[in-house]
Amino acid sequence: MNVAEDLSLNKIAKITLLFWLMKIVATTMGETLGDFIAQTLNLGYLVGIGITLVFFLLTLLLQLSSKKYVPAFFWLVIIGTTTLGTEISDFIDRSLHLGYALGSLVLVAFLLLTLYLWYKKYGNLEVYPIFETQKETFFWVAVLFSNSLGTAFGDYLNDGLGLSYLMGALITLAVIVVVVLLHSYTKINHILLFWIAFVFTRPFGATFGDFLTKPIAKGGLDLGTLNASIISIIIMVVLIIIAHRKEKIQS
Repeated sequence: MNVAEDLSLNKIAKITLLFWLMKIVATTMGETLGDFIAQTLNLGYLVGIGITLVFFLLTLLLQLSSKKYVPAFFWLVIIGTTTLGTEISDFIDRSLHLGYALGSLVLVAFLLLTLYLWYKKYGNLEVYPIFETQKETFFWVAVLFSNSLGTAFGDYLNDGLGLSYLMGALITLAVIVVVVLLHSYTKINHILLFWIAFVFTRPFGATFGDFLTKPIAKGGLDLGTLNASIISIIIMVVLIIIAHRKEKIQS
């Protein structure tokens, strides 16, 4: 199969500035929606995992059954991993009481194991293009663990180190900027930099989501989880429409 055929069968969004913008909005939405389900509705983290797991599996089924990249399907799965990742991380930290540091180490181990099995199977960790179902499954499992890890790390910055939500967001944003500079001006492996950026966009979105929802007395804007989720959904819908139009022009 040649490169042109690979791209025509590709199932993954091209890694561009729009990709990272949509990833950040999706992670912010995942944080606020996850907190809305578990905390605002008071359903608890275990029930939250059940609800978000069903959503994740349904959207993943749509994505895997598609024969090509469809922006709405792809980003619905990303949203599914961010909301489920929020519930998984909070369940590990707050229900199992493993703590943020140990919870992060557990999730790092699962992420590294997934990437190791992926590399052992295919000899690379390239994320674009992907058209094989098994390789795409590795991708989504890695995405789920990375988003869960990002949530745990974001909570560690805020609750473990006592940083404000805005400061936590700025720190993770600084890491992302450094990764971008390393990608632009060094020869460090671009796949490694991709996964570092992918992980750290999650705590950036998570801490920014907390900044929007938490009370003013705790350093937030006190918008509430519902209002912040609605705002994020509106922005995400607009970005998905833009992604569909770009895909239509390019195809």
